[in-house]
Amino acid sequence: MFLPPKRKTNQPNFTIMENVLTVSYPKELAFTLKMQDNEFISEIKNFTVVKLYEIGKISSSHAAKILDLKRVNFLELINKYQVSFFYFNSDNGLLNDLQNA
Repeated sequence: MFLPPKRKTNQPNFTIMENVLTVSYPKELAFTLKMQDNEFISEIKNFTVVKLYEIGKISSSHAAKILDLKRVNFLELINKYQVSFFYFNSDNGLLNDLQNA
């Protein structure tokens, strides 16, 4: 049996794996928020990724990829959570920027 040689590429060979996180919550919580279970699960995932972005742990591009969104759609989503797409690494970030300008 003849097997053709593998082509060399500049792309690394890797597999993206997912981890699963299980969160316990009262069954009535989704009902209280007037959401179906699948909507509630999606909301928790969105909120978690937006929060990681907000505190500077992940980039907007990475967050969009996690949520399977285009970056522009992720930037629209963060508005729902009242998160700015401008990141400042301290509470006085804007003040420091103004003073250093």
